[in-house]
Amino acid sequence: MATGGVPATGGRAATGGSQANGGTSSYAPCAAGTTCAVLPLGDSITEGCCVGSYGGYRTELFHQALTNSKKITFVGSLTNGPTTVDSQTFPQHHEGHGGYTIDSGTGHNGISGQITDSAISNNHPGIVLLMIGTNDINGNIDTANAPTRLGNLMDEIIKDAPNALLVVASIIPSKTDGTNNNFRTYNAAIPGLVDTRAKAGKHIIFVDNYAAISQNTDYKTALMNDNLHPNAAGYVVLGQSFYNAISSVLP
Repeated sequence: MATGGVPATGGRAATGGSQANGGTSSYAPCAAGTTCAVLPLGDSITEGCCVGSYGGYRTELFHQALTNSKKITFVGSLTNGPTTVDSQTFPQHHEGHGGYTIDSGTGHNGISGQITDSAISNNHPGIVLLMIGTNDINGNIDTANAPTRLGNLMDEIIKDAPNALLVVASIIPSKTDGTNNNFRTYNAAIPGLVDTRAKAGKHIIFVDNYAAISQNTDYKTALMNDNLHPNAAGYVVLGQSFYNAISSVLP
């Protein structure tokens, strides 16, 4: 199972809000002069499966931050990834749970509830990067209501961390065209979920990681490791996509 808009140019807020601020131009999720705590939250794509100790999109995201003199660290209860990036110690923490769905149910475990609540209460992130739903849709788990479950998870994160910036990503394409029809249906609901909350003044933006990958017409061979997970080059694309979404608010 996997675990794992706007193309790689980054994220956007909903109608009624400006990029990366949920409608408040002076909003800064991380204070100037600090190191911004970023919580990568999701499934095995967030974990970085299946390219050894690469660290998934987090490796490229950290590289982009270093290149642009931005200060970030990653937080979460799990660790993996390289020891160093660009000769700097790589923050290996994350909250990417392989095989997990949005919610728990019979035969599957979800990231909502205790995992999300604990990750936020223990780490106090300034930014949460959420990409989840691949296993719901690929596993045919009540797919019609998957967007509703995702919306509830958004609300949980906003309640737990009302001052954090929540970045909600579409799930990436698979190598199977039929599966992608279902992925696109799920993804099509996400901007509206984000819009509703941004209009209510919440700090939330959408980033289209599906488009970031699929805009490469050869993505199935160039960017994918298997049917559902990126290869190293694909993770670079995702890292750049997430960086572009949050760069304007990083200290």
